[in-house]
Amino acid sequence: MNKLYKLLNKYSNGKNVLLLFILTQMVFAYMLTYTIPSVMSYANGMKILDVCPTGYSASYVKTLFDKLEPQGREVYLFRQLPLDMIYPLLFTISFSLLLTFLFKQSFNPKSRIFILSLLPILGGFFDYLENMGIITMLLIYPKFSVALANITNIFTLLKSGGTTLMYISLIIGVIALILNKFGKLKKNESI
Repeated sequence: MNKLYKLLNKYSNGKNVLLLFILTQMVFAYMLTYTIPSVMSYANGMKILDVCPTGYSASYVKTLFDKLEPQGREVYLFRQLPLDMIYPLLFTISFSLLLTFLFKQSFNPKSRIFILSLLPILGGFFDYLENMGIITMLLIYPKFSVALANITNIFTLLKSGGTTLMYISLIIGVIALILNKFGKLKKNESI
């Protein structure tokens, strides 16, 4: 863990954070505006599993895959999911660096707050497990495994939980940075 923190600390500068953040958001925006709506258009507006943060039932998965029909399942498998195999890596790296960058600006380097910089790794890990479950279900279709759908749902919920905790940590980092900068301004004004 110490090696990972040193690596994050080394590369968490403004240029790297900004570049990776922009790249990550570009991939995310493309998925939100093109690949996800494309898959959903085959499912009569049903949400795909990747964008169900509160989870889904096995019957929902079965209904979704049935409604997608062959062409929709193909778009899901060969257009959406390949991008969603790139996105978690970009998300993990960019948000871990961003959190480290924010925390470096406001907290003692030995503070335990830096452990929160690892939360994006947790979210990314569960996103990959979710993707593997979805890919497997699409590949074995029309066979359907209730157990696999339920396990994939657990990964979706864990991804959502990890991502939510990461965003809370991001808010903490931004507030700490603002308070720290405001405090420095106050000190300079009194001199």
